[in-house]
Amino acid sequence: MRINILFYPLFAVAVLLLNTPLWAGEREMPRTQNGKPDLSGTYDIATLTPVQRPEEFGESLYMTPEEAEKIVKMRAERTAAADAPSDPDRGAPPAGGDGTGGAGGNVGGYNSFWVDPGDSMSLVEGKFRTSIITEPSDGRQPPLTPEAIEGQRIVADQLTHNDGSAYWLEWDRPGPFDHPERLLASDRCVASFRGAVPALPSIYNNLHRIVQTEDEVMILNEMVHDARVVRMNSEHLPEHMKFWLGDSIGWWEGDTLVVDTTNFKGYWGFISTTPTLHVVERFTRIDADSLRYEFTVNDPGMWTEPWQGDFVWPATTRPEERVYEYACHEGNYAVGNILRGARLLEAETLASGED
Repeated sequence: MRINILFYPLFAVAVLLLNTPLWAGEREMPRTQNGKPDLSGTYDIATLTPVQRPEEFGESLYMTPEEAEKIVKMRAERTAAADAPSDPDRGAPPAGGDGTGGAGGNVGGYNSFWVDPGDSMSLVEGKFRTSIITEPSDGRQPPLTPEAIEGQRIVADQLTHNDGSAYWLEWDRPGPFDHPERLLASDRCVASFRGAVPALPSIYNNLHRIVQTEDEVMILNEMVHDARVVRMNSEHLPEHMKFWLGDSIGWWEGDTLVVDTTNFKGYWGFISTTPTLHVVERFTRIDADSLRYEFTVNDPGMWTEPWQGDFVWPATTRPEERVYEYACHEGNYAVGNILRGARLLEAETLASGED
C-alpha cells in the first residue's frame, strides 16, 4: 500500500491498521464464483521507490519514515519547479540539440506534464522499502554476462547524443540507423522501454488492468498497450515459438496466482531480454483494495544470477484512471524518416570528404 508520507505523522496509526486483518474486514475480500480471489481491477503501480537500491542504503531493505519523507519532499519540489511556466520568448534549441540529457540531444521531448512516476513511497508490511529488488541482498540487478555487455553496446549506440553528423561512419561496427531492426524495440513501439515481464513502474503510464476468468487471466499494461494473456492450468508452447512478452501459463497455489513465463523472443532495449529469460510472478490479494506482486527473474543469457523483488499494487477506482489506448505514433510513422535522415547525413558527410 502506498501513502504520501508527507502526512505520515497523521496517518501512522492508519498505516498499521491497513496491514492487519481488522482493516480488511471492513470490506470483504472479493472472490469469484469458484471461490478464488478476484484480482480483476485497475491498479496504479507508480511509486517513488526505485527498482534498484541506491548504493547509500547498502544492504538495508528498509528506510526510516524520515528518509522516505525527504525523498517525497524532494520529488514534490522538483515537480513544482518543472511545472513552472516556460518563457514564451525563448529561442529554438541549437541544431542537433545542446548536448545535455534529453531526447535527441535535448532538442525537445516530454516535459513534466507527461510524466507521472508517482508521489509516494511503497509500503510493504507497514515498512518503507529502499528498493523493489530484494535479492541479491544489495537490492541491485546482478552483473551482466559478457554476452550481455556486448549486446548492451547496441543500446548505448542508440543513445549517443545526436550532433547533426553521420558520426557512425567512423565506427568499425554497424551504425545505429543501418536498418529498421537496429532501432531499439521501444523506438519501434513493439515493446515497452520499461518492460512488461516482470511488471515494473515507469516514469508514466503505470496503470495495469487485470481481467480474470477461470480459464484465462488478462493483464493489460497501459504502457505500449501490452496485453498478456495467461492460460490457466496449461502447458507452455513449444520452445521454437517465441513472443515479445513470452508465453505465460498460470495456476493457483492457495489464494496466490502463480504465473510462469518463458519463450521470450529476446531483444535489446532499455529493458533487454534474451531467449533464456524465465520469469515467475505471484499475485496475492492483501485486502479488497490492493495486491502484493512478487517476481523472480532468471535469465542466464543476461545476468550472472537470478534476482527477485516485490511491491504492493494499490487498486484505483477513480474514473479518470481508466486504461485508454496507448498510441505510439513515433514508431508507427517516424521510422522511415529516421532512416532517410541518416542516409542524407551520410551522403553529406561523404560528399564533403570528412570521412
